[in-house]
Amino acid sequence: MQRIGLTGGIAAGKSVAAQRLSELGAVVIDSDVLAREAVAPGSAGLAAVVEAFGEGVLDADGALDRAAMASLVFADADRRRALEAIVHPVVRRLGAEREAAAATADPGAVVVHDIPLLVETGQADTFHLVVVVHAPALLRVERLVRLRGMERAAAEARVAAQASDEARLAAADVVLDGSGTDADLRAQVDDLWDRLCDERTQESQAEQADAQHG
Repeated sequence: MQRIGLTGGIAAGKSVAAQRLSELGAVVIDSDVLAREAVAPGSAGLAAVVEAFGEGVLDADGALDRAAMASLVFADADRRRALEAIVHPVVRRLGAEREAAAATADPGAVVVHDIPLLVETGQADTFHLVVVVHAPALLRVERLVRLRGMERAAAEARVAAQASDEARLAAADVVLDGSGTDADLRAQVDDLWDRLCDERTQESQAEQADAQHG
Protein backbone atom coordinates (compact mmCIF):
# COMPACT_ATOMS: atom_id res chain seq x y z
CA MET A 1 0.00 0.00 0.00
CA GLN A 2 1.20 3.49 -0.86
CA ARG A 3 0.17 6.25 1.57
CA ILE A 4 0.06 9.70 0.04
CA GLY A 5 -0.71 12.96 1.81
CA LEU A 6 -2.39 15.50 -0.45
CA THR A 7 -2.66 19.12 0.63
CA GLY A 8 -2.83 22.67 -0.64
CA GLY A 9 -4.07 26.05 0.43
CA ILE A 10 -7.74 26.89 0.12
CA ALA A 11 -8.70 27.49 -3.55
CA ALA A 12 -5.38 26.13 -4.84
CA GLY A 13 -7.02 23.30 -6.79
CA LYS A 14 -6.58 20.42 -4.35
CA SER A 15 -10.14 19.16 -4.90
CA VAL A 16 -9.50 18.88 -8.65
CA ALA A 17 -6.36 16.83 -7.97
CA ALA A 18 -8.17 14.60 -5.46
CA GLN A 19 -11.02 13.94 -7.87
CA ARG A 20 -8.60 13.00 -10.64
CA LEU A 21 -6.65 10.66 -8.36
CA SER A 22 -9.92 8.96 -7.43
CA GLU A 23 -10.82 8.57 -11.10
CA LEU A 24 -7.43 6.96 -11.75
CA GLY A 25 -8.00 4.37 -9.03
CA ALA A 26 -6.71 5.81 -5.78
CA VAL A 27 -8.69 5.45 -2.57
CA VAL A 28 -9.18 9.08 -1.51
CA ILE A 29 -9.93 9.74 2.15
CA ASP A 30 -11.27 13.29 2.42
CA SER A 31 -10.59 14.89 5.79
CA ASP A 32 -13.25 17.55 5.19
CA VAL A 33 -15.86 14.80 4.83
CA LEU A 34 -14.56 13.12 7.98
CA ALA A 35 -14.65 16.47 9.82
CA ARG A 36 -18.34 16.82 9.01
CA GLU A 37 -18.90 13.25 10.18
CA ALA A 38 -17.04 14.05 13.42
CA VAL A 39 -19.61 16.72 14.32
CA ALA A 40 -22.70 15.10 12.82
CA PRO A 41 -25.99 15.51 14.73
CA GLY A 42 -26.02 13.25 17.76
CA SER A 43 -22.25 12.75 17.80
CA ALA A 44 -19.99 13.17 20.80
CA GLY A 45 -17.98 15.63 18.71
CA LEU A 46 -20.94 17.94 18.21
CA ALA A 47 -21.79 17.77 21.91
CA ALA A 48 -18.21 18.80 22.73
CA VAL A 49 -18.39 21.72 20.25
CA VAL A 50 -21.64 22.97 21.79
CA GLU A 51 -20.14 22.69 25.27
CA ALA A 52 -17.14 24.74 24.17
CA PHE A 53 -18.85 27.35 22.00
CA GLY A 54 -22.50 27.44 23.05
CA GLU A 55 -25.74 26.60 21.28
CA GLY A 56 -25.35 29.61 18.99
CA VAL A 57 -23.28 27.42 16.65
CA LEU A 58 -26.31 25.18 15.94
CA ASP A 59 -28.85 25.75 13.20
CA ALA A 60 -32.60 25.41 13.56
CA ASP A 61 -32.39 21.64 13.04
CA GLY A 62 -29.77 21.12 15.73
CA ALA A 63 -26.92 20.54 13.27
CA LEU A 64 -23.69 22.50 13.27
CA ASP A 65 -24.10 25.88 11.57
CA ARG A 66 -20.83 25.83 9.66
CA ALA A 67 -21.05 29.48 8.60
CA ALA A 68 -21.58 30.61 12.18
CA MET A 69 -18.75 28.40 13.35
CA ALA A 70 -16.42 29.72 10.66
CA SER A 71 -17.16 33.33 11.57
CA LEU A 72 -16.11 32.56 15.14
CA VAL A 73 -12.93 30.58 14.56
CA PHE A 74 -11.34 32.28 11.56
CA ALA A 75 -11.25 35.59 13.44
CA ASP A 76 -9.86 34.10 16.65
CA ALA A 77 -6.82 31.79 16.70
CA ASP A 78 -7.54 30.54 20.22
CA ARG A 79 -11.08 29.51 19.29
CA ARG A 80 -9.82 27.86 16.11
CA ARG A 81 -7.33 25.80 18.11
CA ALA A 82 -10.07 24.84 20.56
CA LEU A 83 -12.24 23.57 17.71
CA GLU A 84 -9.33 21.69 16.15
CA ALA A 85 -8.56 20.02 19.48
CA ILE A 86 -12.08 18.56 19.42
CA VAL A 87 -12.34 17.63 15.75
CA HIS A 88 -8.84 16.57 14.66
CA PRO A 89 -8.45 13.49 16.90
CA VAL A 90 -11.80 12.15 15.64
CA VAL A 91 -10.83 12.83 12.03
CA ARG A 92 -7.53 10.96 12.46
CA ARG A 93 -9.30 7.97 13.97
CA LEU A 94 -11.86 7.86 11.18
CA GLY A 95 -9.12 8.25 8.57
CA ALA A 96 -7.17 5.34 10.06
CA GLU A 97 -10.29 3.19 9.95
CA ARG A 98 -10.89 4.03 6.28
CA GLU A 99 -7.25 3.31 5.44
CA ALA A 100 -7.32 -0.05 7.20
CA ALA A 101 -10.45 -1.02 5.27
CA ALA A 102 -8.80 -0.02 1.98
CA ALA A 103 -5.68 -2.04 2.77
CA THR A 104 -7.76 -5.07 3.67
CA ALA A 105 -9.68 -4.85 0.40
CA ASP A 106 -6.51 -4.34 -1.67
CA PRO A 107 -3.04 -4.65 -0.08
CA GLY A 108 -1.61 -2.83 -3.10
CA ALA A 109 -3.95 0.13 -2.87
CA VAL A 110 -2.85 3.72 -3.33
CA VAL A 111 -4.45 5.55 -0.41
CA VAL A 112 -4.56 9.34 -0.67
CA HIS A 113 -5.33 11.32 2.47
CA ASP A 114 -6.78 14.66 1.34
CA ILE A 115 -5.88 16.91 4.30
CA PRO A 116 -6.16 20.69 3.99
CA LEU A 117 -4.21 21.24 7.23
CA LEU A 118 -1.63 18.48 6.72
CA VAL A 119 1.30 20.82 7.30
CA GLU A 120 -0.34 22.75 10.14
CA THR A 121 -1.09 19.54 12.05
CA GLY A 122 2.44 18.14 11.65
CA GLN A 123 1.49 15.05 9.65
CA ALA A 124 3.89 15.43 6.72
CA ASP A 125 6.37 12.85 8.04
CA THR A 126 3.71 10.14 8.34
CA PHE A 127 3.30 9.63 4.56
CA HIS A 128 5.38 7.92 1.91
CA LEU A 129 4.81 10.93 -0.32
CA VAL A 130 3.48 14.44 0.31
CA VAL A 131 1.85 16.10 -2.70
CA VAL A 132 1.18 19.83 -2.52
CA VAL A 133 -1.10 21.62 -4.96
CA HIS A 134 0.33 25.13 -5.06
CA ALA A 135 -1.10 28.44 -6.16
CA PRO A 136 0.14 31.78 -4.80
CA ALA A 137 -1.79 33.23 -1.87
CA LEU A 138 -2.88 36.32 -3.80
CA LEU A 139 -4.38 34.19 -6.58
CA ARG A 140 -6.22 32.06 -4.03
CA VAL A 141 -7.75 35.16 -2.44
CA GLU A 142 -8.88 36.32 -5.88
CA ARG A 143 -10.50 32.94 -6.54
CA LEU A 144 -12.36 32.98 -3.23
CA VAL A 145 -13.75 36.41 -4.04
CA ARG A 146 -14.55 35.72 -7.68
CA LEU A 147 -15.67 32.10 -7.61
CA ARG A 148 -17.09 31.69 -4.10
CA GLY A 149 -18.47 35.18 -3.59
CA MET A 150 -16.55 35.85 -0.40
CA GLU A 151 -15.78 39.33 0.88
CA ARG A 152 -12.10 40.12 0.34
CA ALA A 153 -11.39 40.53 4.06
CA ALA A 154 -12.96 37.15 4.81
CA ALA A 155 -11.01 35.54 1.95
CA GLU A 156 -7.75 37.02 3.20
CA ALA A 157 -8.52 35.77 6.73
CA ARG A 158 -9.13 32.23 5.44
CA VAL A 159 -5.83 32.21 3.56
CA ALA A 160 -3.93 33.75 6.48
CA ALA A 161 -5.31 31.11 8.89
CA GLN A 162 -3.52 28.36 6.96
CA ALA A 163 0.16 27.58 6.62
CA SER A 164 2.26 29.93 4.53
CA ASP A 165 3.10 28.98 0.95
CA GLU A 166 6.72 28.60 2.04
CA ALA A 167 5.91 26.16 4.85
CA ARG A 168 3.70 24.07 2.60
CA LEU A 169 6.26 23.89 -0.19
CA ALA A 170 9.00 22.96 2.28
CA ALA A 171 7.00 19.85 3.26
CA ALA A 172 6.35 18.76 -0.33
CA ASP A 173 7.86 15.77 -2.08
CA VAL A 174 5.87 16.64 -5.22
CA VAL A 175 4.47 20.05 -6.16
CA LEU A 176 1.58 20.35 -8.61
CA ASP A 177 0.97 23.79 -10.12
CA GLY A 178 -2.62 24.79 -9.40
CA SER A 179 -2.35 28.30 -10.82
CA GLY A 180 -3.50 27.32 -14.32
CA THR A 181 -6.63 25.61 -15.61
CA ASP A 182 -8.27 22.51 -14.19
CA ALA A 183 -7.23 20.63 -17.33
CA ASP A 184 -3.59 21.61 -16.75
CA LEU A 185 -3.76 20.33 -13.19
CA ARG A 186 -5.42 17.05 -14.18
CA ALA A 187 -2.65 16.45 -16.73
CA GLN A 188 -0.05 16.90 -13.98
CA VAL A 189 -1.92 14.39 -11.82
CA ASP A 190 -1.92 11.92 -14.72
CA ASP A 191 1.86 12.26 -15.03
CA LEU A 192 2.27 11.71 -11.27
CA TRP A 193 0.04 8.63 -11.41
CA ASP A 194 2.15 7.17 -14.22
CA ARG A 195 5.29 7.66 -12.11
CA LEU A 196 3.64 6.00 -9.11
CA CYS A 197 2.62 3.04 -11.27
CA ASP A 198 6.19 2.68 -12.55
CA GLU A 199 7.54 2.76 -8.99
CA ARG A 200 5.10 0.09 -7.86
CA THR A 201 6.06 -2.12 -10.81
CA GLN A 202 9.77 -1.73 -10.06
CA GLU A 203 9.24 -2.49 -6.37
CA SER A 204 7.22 -5.58 -7.22
CA GLN A 205 9.89 -6.83 -9.61
CA ALA A 206 12.61 -6.22 -7.01
CA GLU A 207 10.63 -8.15 -4.39
CA GLN A 208 10.14 -11.06 -6.80
CA ALA A 209 13.85 -11.10 -7.61
CA ASP A 210 14.74 -11.11 -3.90
CA ALA A 211 12.33 -13.97 -3.29
CA GLN A 212 13.88 -16.00 -6.10
CA HIS A 213 17.38 -15.48 -4.76
CA GLY A 214 16.38 -15.93 -1.13
